[in-house]
Amino acid sequence: MSESALKSLSLRLDRIAELVGNAAAWMALALVLVTFTVVMLRYLFQLGWIAMQESILYLHASLFLLGAAYTLKKEGHVRVDIFYRGFSAKRKALVDLLGSLLLLLPVCSFLLWASWDYVTIAWSIHEGSQEAGGLPYVYLLKTLIPVAVLLLILQGISQALSSLSTLASDKSDN
Repeated sequence: MSESALKSLSLRLDRIAELVGNAAAWMALALVLVTFTVVMLRYLFQLGWIAMQESILYLHASLFLLGAAYTLKKEGHVRVDIFYRGFSAKRKALVDLLGSLLLLLPVCSFLLWASWDYVTIAWSIHEGSQEAGGLPYVYLLKTLIPVAVLLLILQGISQALSSLSTLASDKSDN
């Protein structure tokens, strides 16, 4: 596969993370607004609904799960880069490629496998809140676990392709 084909495929996969990440960013606004509303209703009017309080948990979990691949794309995850920051572009690409292939993709594959039964059981019983008046969609929330993992896998593949493109380029190792 040519350098331009690798880069092109990587960019297409990056767009998925961008779209989902931008949608997840709006959840942050919704999270703030719902939290503000819950607090105002409780302390000013002594009103509260379990479902509204649980919606904060749903928004928070959704924001983090759906934003993980976007954060990876933007290199926002914690990284110990004592050596990495001084590496050349090709050396960084090699580290990123090995990190994706030897760490990210195997861990994500395990998480996908480990979460599968957890999610399928939740779907089989249409799991809902244990609280009276709570949200009946726990199974949908649990579905975000494998969705997030799949998004991370796609972004890991994108990162690996981009790294391969950099390694295959004719540019000097600067």
